Amino acid sequence: MISPSDIRRARILVVDDEPVNVQLLEFLLKSSGYEQVSSTTDPREVAPLHAQHRYDLIILDLQMPHMDGFQVMEALKPMERESWLPVLVVTAEPDKKLAALEAGARDFIGKPFDTVEVLTRIRNLLEVRLLHRESREHGARMEKKVQERTAELQRFRGAMDATSDAIFLVDAATMAMIDVSDGACRMLGFSRDALLRIDPVALGLAERGQLERYAGQGVAGHEHEHGPGFEHGQDFEHGKEFEHDIAETEMMCGDGQGTVPVEISWQRQPGMHMLIAVARDITERLQAAQRLKDVSNYDSLTGLPNRTLFFQTLRDAIELAQDKNWRIGVLFITLDRFKVVNDSLGPSLGDELLRQFSTRLVRCVRLRDRVGRLGGDEFALILIMSREQQEGEAVALANEVREALRTPFDLYGKQALLTASIGIAMYPDDAVDPGTLVKYADVAMVRAKEAGRDGYRFFTAGMNVQVLARLDLELALRSALDERQFELHYQPKMDLNTGRIGGVEALLRWRRPAFGLVYPAEFVPLMEDTGMVVRVGSWIIDEACRQIAAWSADGVRDLRVAVNVSSRQFAEGDLEGDIRAALARHGVDPGLLELELTESALMSNFEHTIEVLESLKALGIRIAIDDFGTGYSSLAYLKRFPIDKLKIDIAFVRDITTNPDDAAIALAIISMAHSLHMQVIAEGVESRAQMALLRRHRCDEVQGFHIARALPADELMRLVLENRSQPSRPATDERNLQTLLVVDDDVNVLAALYRLFRRDNYRVLTAASTAEGFELLALHPVQVILCDQRMPVMNGTEFLSKVKEMYPDTIRIILSGYTGVETVLDSINRGAIYRFYTKPWNDTELRDNVRLAFREYWLTHGPYDDRKAPRDEEAA
Repeated sequence: MISPSDIRRARILVVDDEPVNVQLLEFLLKSSGYEQVSSTTDPREVAPLHAQHRYDLIILDLQMPHMDGFQVMEALKPMERESWLPVLVVTAEPDKKLAALEAGARDFIGKPFDTVEVLTRIRNLLEVRLLHRESREHGARMEKKVQERTAELQRFRGAMDATSDAIFLVDAATMAMIDVSDGACRMLGFSRDALLRIDPVALGLAERGQLERYAGQGVAGHEHEHGPGFEHGQDFEHGKEFEHDIAETEMMCGDGQGTVPVEISWQRQPGMHMLIAVARDITERLQAAQRLKDVSNYDSLTGLPNRTLFFQTLRDAIELAQDKNWRIGVLFITLDRFKVVNDSLGPSLGDELLRQFSTRLVRCVRLRDRVGRLGGDEFALILIMSREQQEGEAVALANEVREALRTPFDLYGKQALLTASIGIAMYPDDAVDPGTLVKYADVAMVRAKEAGRDGYRFFTAGMNVQVLARLDLELALRSALDERQFELHYQPKMDLNTGRIGGVEALLRWRRPAFGLVYPAEFVPLMEDTGMVVRVGSWIIDEACRQIAAWSADGVRDLRVAVNVSSRQFAEGDLEGDIRAALARHGVDPGLLELELTESALMSNFEHTIEVLESLKALGIRIAIDDFGTGYSSLAYLKRFPIDKLKIDIAFVRDITTNPDDAAIALAIISMAHSLHMQVIAEGVESRAQMALLRRHRCDEVQGFHIARALPADELMRLVLENRSQPSRPATDERNLQTLLVVDDDVNVLAALYRLFRRDNYRVLTAASTAEGFELLALHPVQVILCDQRMPVMNGTEFLSKVKEMYPDTIRIILSGYTGVETVLDSINRGAIYRFYTKPWNDTELRDNVRLAFREYWLTHGPYDDRKAPRDEEAA
């Protein structure tokens, strides 16, 4: 019987030529409890290492220098004859999956990978591997049974190959493939040897739990004292939980064609301790069922879902929206004056017009949205939105549908030009059931017709007011650039090592006549939707270069300016041309210009992005990734971009002093960036504690309201000159100063403890709340913490549990008059608390115990030695 401790102690080898990938996998495995994880970046070492250590799992990359993954598996084959060696291939080349399985891999997963999926597959492979290892330990007892099974299998072979069905024999103890029929090889396109090497679960025969139930493992509370192997046959032969089962599934094909749908009939053979699976290809049956379903659910003219299927789809969407807290927009669309066209041109050309319109309609929607034909010239759309998305999404789709009608329809040489009236109803604002929602959208469509056609209306008057306000904003925005209403403000960036302002971020502002200053959140999304961001982005680059030249003329010559580049500007505009022209026009050093791009902008067109960024990098422009950690780019892609700087998103900075997860993410980003020779800047820094914690974690730069808000150019220059005129003040090294933090919501207790411990020459910090405690921990190195248990908002054990995650080296003590100590003792057992003392306390005893706590800290960690501290270049 395989125990969790056996899994944790399994020997695992990680093989990848990229050190960062090796570090990530090692961290993932060790943090998940695996105790014996080793690695190598040289594939030539794998076979000798395995001969020495006999690994239980090898996680192998395919594309490596000197020796690729296929050559490694070939070198392992001589050793595989005497043991079942699971090789898990992890690679960014999904087209090599079948070749890897043929070469000996037991399973395959592509990069970038999902951590939950990787850990699940690793555990499954280790279970099979350990079962094999334990089976071998039964040695002599099992050999006779194996010989008997071989003889019986030979008798089975003739009967198996005589049928056209695909037959699979699976070992009931190890759940590995024993034999397969010729029919199985023909149906799946694998050779017999290849099929015998593939795990039944990876092949698609059954899910792991399903296969265990068939084999009689772990059912009805049965426990086996003699371990796995053929001893397991007792339960297999006499158990009544499973006799026969039929299931439908999809099995993997070896010809590169994906999967084949099959119906599998399972039986077990008690005398032979094995499972028999008979699979039949049901492709034709499923196709026939699908054709029948299409006839009843889809419109025969356009191929769109008919009224019945549309309402069912809307009903399902509403149920999902209730669970996910989504919004749904229903757009009811009718063609204006379609009856006139249909009567004048005839029904056949009218049908052709509807077919062409349905094709245009489908092109307007996203993959997750749905289109349907409700009858005649009436169509409907289901628009699925998150709770944060506004009605502007529905407006944009309505405008896209109207725009699709601008091109005349070609009806076999005859031209037809139509418009559409669109009604919009929203879930859950207007209605919560499909029938009412469609009815309200229909009513709104009628209002759009009454208003003059070729337009849209929301069901509620309030929404129409919002739409009109948006239209007014769009009209004003279109003239803002020509009328010079835009301006740039600049938010400073401070170097944490020197305290100097070395750069700024240019932020767009709109000074709208009669409204004053409009902030970006109110108009930038509209600029993105309408495409105006491309033209405005070009102006921002030019204006930033002009300002750099102006500052240089006034004596500020080394101030870098960062400009945000939207994904649409990157994809649709001539970014490189705009930058070259602006630099030449204003005579600016390219090294003073920095571009900030989001992860989504980088990943929109990978090859084009690399080409443009490398050209800009060669020019001397610095490149930064904005809002890092909120996008979807993988490390494999990140290392290919010529990136100089990562910008930690404000979401991870806001609670960095109180949230262990945010602090861990920020620290991970900083460490990763430095290992890739990149700088790190944190945005949204609003307190001295946040800045101090980021400095302690070796963050390079910060920006936020704690430094300064975004300022007009002249105010920014005065701030920079004032900053640079101040003398450098190196930070005091407090790491060897004995510091005690006392946290208690009773100010009298704080005062008493402060007086008590000042006698021992400690630096005593006092906090009247846990929030203040977190702030002091961020600001100062603290060795010992003395905390009250009963406090508002967060009690002492909760506070110290979080402190343990963020500052694990501290010595943490509870001091409380609270007599119910179960929670405190539990925290002591979990390591969150070092000691627990009650109030009222004995001064002498408490002083002695705190002195012992400091003594234990210094014995464990020793004084800080600056000579042993890593240099910046080493840390990077």
